[in-house]
Amino acid sequence: MLKMLKKFFDFCNEKNRKKFYGAVALGVLDALFGSFKIPAAFFAITAVLNGEINAKTFITVIGFMLVSTIGKMVVNRFSHMKQTEGGYDTCAQKRIEIGEHLRYLPMGYFNDTSLGHITSVTTNTLEQMSDIATRAIMMVLQGSITTAVIAVGMFVFDYRIGLISLACIAVFMVVNTITNRRISKVASEKIEADKEMVGVILEYIQGIAEIRNYNIFARNASKVSSSVERKKNADIKAETTAIPAVGFQMLVCKMAGVVIAGASLLFYFNGSMELNYLITMLLCSFMVFESLDSAGIYTALLRVIGKGVDLANEILSVPQMDIDGADIKPRNRDIHLEHVSFAYENRKIIDDVTLDIKENTTTAIVGPSGGGKTTITSLIARFWDVQEGEVTLGGKNVKDYSFDSLMENFSFVFQRVYLFEDTIANNIRFGKPEATMDEVIAAAKLARCHEFIEALPDGYETVVGEGGASLSGGEKQRIAIARAIMKDAPIIILDEATANIDPENEKELTEAISNLTKEKTIIMIAHRLKTVKNADQIIVIDKGKIVQKGKHEDLMKEEGIYKNFVTGRKKAVSWKIA
Repeated sequence: MLKMLKKFFDFCNEKNRKKFYGAVALGVLDALFGSFKIPAAFFAITAVLNGEINAKTFITVIGFMLVSTIGKMVVNRFSHMKQTEGGYDTCAQKRIEIGEHLRYLPMGYFNDTSLGHITSVTTNTLEQMSDIATRAIMMVLQGSITTAVIAVGMFVFDYRIGLISLACIAVFMVVNTITNRRISKVASEKIEADKEMVGVILEYIQGIAEIRNYNIFARNASKVSSSVERKKNADIKAETTAIPAVGFQMLVCKMAGVVIAGASLLFYFNGSMELNYLITMLLCSFMVFESLDSAGIYTALLRVIGKGVDLANEILSVPQMDIDGADIKPRNRDIHLEHVSFAYENRKIIDDVTLDIKENTTTAIVGPSGGGKTTITSLIARFWDVQEGEVTLGGKNVKDYSFDSLMENFSFVFQRVYLFEDTIANNIRFGKPEATMDEVIAAAKLARCHEFIEALPDGYETVVGEGGASLSGGEKQRIAIARAIMKDAPIIILDEATANIDPENEKELTEAISNLTKEKTIIMIAHRLKTVKNADQIIVIDKGKIVQKGKHEDLMKEEGIYKNFVTGRKKAVSWKIA
């Protein structure tokens, strides 16, 4: 129990840890105020048995009861507020901390780790902790402290009963430890099932277009159903394991009270305990384990809290890339890759690549699927760190830059555009959060999306669905370009940004890209001939190596992947139904 409490307190930041420590101190006061009922009862019982009921006795008993009741009310209020604030604020801060930590993890982590796992931890797990932590910690601490104070009070009245109560507490702690170990095993299964279910459901929702396209609803629905069924079974198993274990624990508490009551009667009958002491001890036998019983029930929840702490710390312990470089403004935007190699899960993706990309030039990267085109751009922008060789920007290793100062040099337009569930204006402002509305409109006009935005019911204040679900692919692309125009970075990376556009959008999108790329360093991954043939240099990547390099005219004079690529594209364009 103490180990679990310490783990949670270590999980909190210093401000919230102080709140919980303050709540513990207030819990001691609460227990002391609660224990005032014992002397109040003792004085009342003694007065009745001795026939000495008078104003002094009445005032003494009422005084103890008033101090006990009012003291508990005041202390409980402040104790509960401290624990509530500490619990909710801790989980809120951890969500922010995880978000910031994810920001600087290598992209490979997101390939290794399912989105369901991250989502489950930052939503379900931390939500459970914020709800459970306050209640569980309050009940466990209050119950334990109250029981300890009453047990000490029983020592004052009769050391023999005090020793018996300590022995009963020791037995309870042994039973509680065994109970928690049993519950801990099924709690882990429950959390794993929850994590798996979130991941499967997210995958189903995100892939709904492909599922519908290939009519594979039955198979995927079966996968979701199986995951939900496993979650249900894990929940039932957790409950069926916990209920008997907690029930036995409660029985131990009740029997401990019976033992104390029996011992008190025995001492009275053999003449070693006065009647007023007997009646007081009988009352204490009901009080001493009442709070511990409640605490014991909630100690099982400490395991859930501990598991949640472990899952959150697991994400936070993933090593970040070294982001503590200097805030550098490069003297130029020349990019150089020197003998760069990169492997993912022991599979070499980039193999000894050396490449120069001069400032204000256009470099097109082409090649077979899976050859390493996107990985090269990811290494240039330091989404991953190279394992051999180095990447430099303006003559300095990209690792020497702070991550934020490096990112100031890049804008990206990907084939798959993600728009946030927000207004179109705010989605464009992601490139420059402080931009005025006039700047937003100017960027939209350059990106050729002003007209269709104005035609929407709420114009720039139209809220798009998550991921931009309410817009067409071409519209999303142009908004992404407006966002990049707004940022006005000197290096633009286009990752197949025009691969899937339809004829109606092609002219608008081509003009938008032209406005984006004026007087910039352009690195484009493309499969469309018209977007690559005018590039200053064309790089052909195959199996992680540069197999061809040059201008369009030069590469067309030699046999190889590029000539085959162009020939294949020309045949596709001229193909028609006879």
